[in-house]
Amino acid sequence: MTQNFILETRGVTKEFRGFTAVDDVNLQVQEGHIHALIGPNGAGKTTVFNLLTKFLPPTRGEILYRGKPITGMKANEIARLGLVRSFQISAVFGHMTAMENVRVALQRPMGTSFHFWKSARTLDHLNDRAIELLEEVGLREYADVLTIEMPYGRKRALEVATTLAMDPTMMLLDEPTQGMGAEDVDRIVELIRRVAKGRTVLMVEHNLSVVSRLCDRITVLARGAVLSEGDYATVSADPRVKEAYMGSDAEEEASA
Repeated sequence: MTQNFILETRGVTKEFRGFTAVDDVNLQVQEGHIHALIGPNGAGKTTVFNLLTKFLPPTRGEILYRGKPITGMKANEIARLGLVRSFQISAVFGHMTAMENVRVALQRPMGTSFHFWKSARTLDHLNDRAIELLEEVGLREYADVLTIEMPYGRKRALEVATTLAMDPTMMLLDEPTQGMGAEDVDRIVELIRRVAKGRTVLMVEHNLSVVSRLCDRITVLARGAVLSEGDYATVSADPRVKEAYMGSDAEEEASA
């Protein structure tokens, strides 16, 4: 059976003044899957994300989206194609309400994302869709709450709502559960599972419990290169993966 890869990298490499942060990575993300990129600290996961979303140019290699090269495109151009990223640190406006944050995100497909000087009433036609998105991520009751006053886990859910406002075909989630307690982690796991229906998700995630519960396929990076790949049972049983994580833990303890 032919697999339908929505995103591919071919020999992607990133060097910084002689240091190879990403080394000949060949990544294939199947359409409709939740795919995780994992690895110990310093493995190159976020650098790969930065290459995919054009925050960094690769030194060598090619990136394809739906079979077409996007290596030379700009970040805003690939976002318009439906490849949309959230960030490791919550990227919402703290002194705006949840509703206002989503309305700002909804402006971008309209080509009015920078019209901050217009009256807020000109955005009232976006209210229904904003409420729908807030309901989708479980935040309807927070519509009129300033984001700065929302619990951390709910801020991350709001970030998912603003990402959904971009109408993504593929979502790239950078550490969606970082810094969360168990209750918030469970809530975000269910949220990702829900919003992934009909979409593709590529996520960087440290919490292996989250990965085991959510992901169809996992790529393990170590020292910038692909170490192992497969479903959770396959990669968790790989002795190279165990060594990479145990070695990282030992180094952290030694430096503590």
